[in-house]
Amino acid sequence: MMKTMKAAVLHKIGHPLVIEDIPVPEPGYGDVLIKVRACGVCHSDLHAVEGDWTPLPNLPLIPGHEATGHVAKLGPGVDSLKVGDIVGVPWMYSACGHCEFCLSGMETICKSAEATGYSKPGGYAEYMIAPAAFVGRIPETADLFELAPILCAGVTTYRGLKRTGARPGQWLAVVGIGGLGHIAVQYARAMGLRVAAVDVADDKLELARSLGAEVMVNAKDEDPAQAIQTKIGGAHAAVVTAIATRAFEQAVMMLRPAGTVSYIGLPGGKSDEIRTSISAIVNGELSVRGSNVGTRLDLGEAIAFAAKGLVTAKIRKAPLIAINAVFDEMRQGKIVGRVVLDLGTGE
Repeated sequence: MMKTMKAAVLHKIGHPLVIEDIPVPEPGYGDVLIKVRACGVCHSDLHAVEGDWTPLPNLPLIPGHEATGHVAKLGPGVDSLKVGDIVGVPWMYSACGHCEFCLSGMETICKSAEATGYSKPGGYAEYMIAPAAFVGRIPETADLFELAPILCAGVTTYRGLKRTGARPGQWLAVVGIGGLGHIAVQYARAMGLRVAAVDVADDKLELARSLGAEVMVNAKDEDPAQAIQTKIGGAHAAVVTAIATRAFEQAVMMLRPAGTVSYIGLPGGKSDEIRTSISAIVNGELSVRGSNVGTRLDLGEAIAFAAKGLVTAKIRKAPLIAINAVFDEMRQGKIVGRVVLDLGTGE
């Protein structure tokens, strides 16, 4: 008798996910079958469901790229893991390993890369497949629900911070204190940076304060760039985890001379063009960088911070059957922190 599992499946762009019983997949060469325990709900999942990006995801699709669980079965050729090991599956499902980008430590932009929960089935299911070479190793003492967001929100913000080149003692502006931003604040503090938090919601700014941010700016009440310049003399670096295009424009003007901003968040739809001051960038020798998820090395480092308790995702658990309601909350901007699906309840 064929073994089945519950999964949330997208059959048509823009439509709700459907909870279905489908066959448990078999691991191929170099793959492992993972019994999923938890999977974070990322804004990128909503972008996938709504068809905001090109190319569109492969349908039918099981979203989810912040999955943690236990290795349930080894595919042929796997000797780096054993059944029972605790692992995490990030957005970067795989990369070719031999192109110029992979060889230079930039596997995040490999042209042959596959994406978990986008081009490959993801973690909104009781079981999933992943290449053994690309999963993250998670310590046995870790909370699999708190660790789940580290697989995307964690490693993505961590790499974005690294790409600013900010040094301990310098000021970092975190623009957008959502699922990624509240984790960015913690990584920044753990790395010795001083944090200025920018958002349009007082409850999210209060969360940033509780996590160690020293300066809070509500962009709805005052010009955030002017406020950052006035209060701290400009930021040495900034990371943008918001999705409003205006936030990306404002972040450049928050920098002090020689500062660097990393763009992390991704606006949905066609609203992804910004206007900024060329003269400000040239005369201030500012740097604007994109930062796309994280490499396997970044992933291991990001997990280590979290496993030591230096970074903790603020989470709320929800059953798989609630995923469409969670997406509705996300559309309305009502989620503080991260929602993590519980795949171990049988629901």
